Amino acid sequence: MKAKWIIISAGVLVIAGAMPWVTGYVTEQQWQKVTRELNQSQQFVQMQTADYRRGFFSAELDGTVTVFNPEDGETYPIEYRASVTHGITGSYMDFEPVEGWSPEGADWFQERPRLTLESRLWGTAALELEAPAIAINNPESGESLRTSGGVARIEISDSGSQADALAVWPQLSLTGPDMNIRINDFRIEQSMAHLDGDVWTGTMEASVASVALASPGAPPVTLEDLLARSNTEASDDGQRLDSRLSVEAGQIQFEDQAYGPHKLAFALEDLDVASWSLLTTSMTELQGMALAPDAGSRESFERQMAAMGQVNTAMRSLAAAGFSIGFPEMTLDTPEGAVTGNLVISHPELSEDQKADMLMVMQQLTGEMNVSVPAVLVEDYPVLRMQLAPLVKQGMLVPEGDRLVLAAKLNDMVVDVNGREIPLPPLL
Repeated sequence: MKAKWIIISAGVLVIAGAMPWVTGYVTEQQWQKVTRELNQSQQFVQMQTADYRRGFFSAELDGTVTVFNPEDGETYPIEYRASVTHGITGSYMDFEPVEGWSPEGADWFQERPRLTLESRLWGTAALELEAPAIAINNPESGESLRTSGGVARIEISDSGSQADALAVWPQLSLTGPDMNIRINDFRIEQSMAHLDGDVWTGTMEASVASVALASPGAPPVTLEDLLARSNTEASDDGQRLDSRLSVEAGQIQFEDQAYGPHKLAFALEDLDVASWSLLTTSMTELQGMALAPDAGSRESFERQMAAMGQVNTAMRSLAAAGFSIGFPEMTLDTPEGAVTGNLVISHPELSEDQKADMLMVMQQLTGEMNVSVPAVLVEDYPVLRMQLAPLVKQGMLVPEGDRLVLAAKLNDMVVDVNGREIPLPPLL
């Protein structure tokens, strides 16, 4: 019996001793797979691994991250190195730019930032950035950036189908000749689960305690208790999708006055998941083609036209399946009273015969829009009065008590605004 346990213990020790090598091998394969999928999914950030030197208990790798700026078409390569430590069940990777975290001659950080990736054999990974206090000055523009220390972390599990992210930054300030901005207590949490194609479900909550804006010659403005929430969930066995986003501000301080709360909500309801996935994928492909080096060639033009055809097909399928989109709630508080409104546009689900006869998306779109503005608000502010005067003159905004209101309905490609009918051109 004692010999049996000796043999088992020896086997366990052999397996445990070999595990770092197994972990290192799996880590290298996982790294190659992740970088390949990242490069294929978008064109803005590309990762190349120049050399991966794997040992028994550790490894080292060199590579380049290339960032593409779509505004000017320029690319910015950043060379990096990473040291990898192999454990029994996972690996720990520590990244560092080859040229350092700050440009030559600059001292941006009080301490060295840490960018690490912790992975496990069963397919989970955690990428974390620990940033110390930052101080960046630009003598040429007169701008400066100051931040406290902060942390950003994303955990990926279920072979990439589940992701949880967290970022916390207590303070951030940007000063310049034209504007000073100070942000306090920024925090964002997000949880996502892959549904289909480019479609994800989950929740997000982002908050900021305050944002202070100051510029020469203008009164300071402070926004307090900012909160953004989103929730996306699937129904009908993953065939339908509902998504809602709300943005709130507790109050705004301006010229010794404080008014609030303010809220704006956006909603997508009853979307067909397959059509929505095809639409988002086609739009991403179309955007990528426009940024490609051969964007002006005939071949690129033909690919773009094919992608546009996919976008049109996806939009028709999405409409035929039925959906609703809009801003179900808008409330902006002012010293003169609240500005309220809502906007909802929907399309009914069509039968197979109706889909065959469908010529345009707009044919069966229906909608409703309501806006209510305090009349005194228009009277007291000349700039706003100049903007809204044409709408009042045309009957788009009509008096109703002490308010100006707009009530519009869409049906049969005609918008009825306060009793005035406006035909719509066949755009979709």
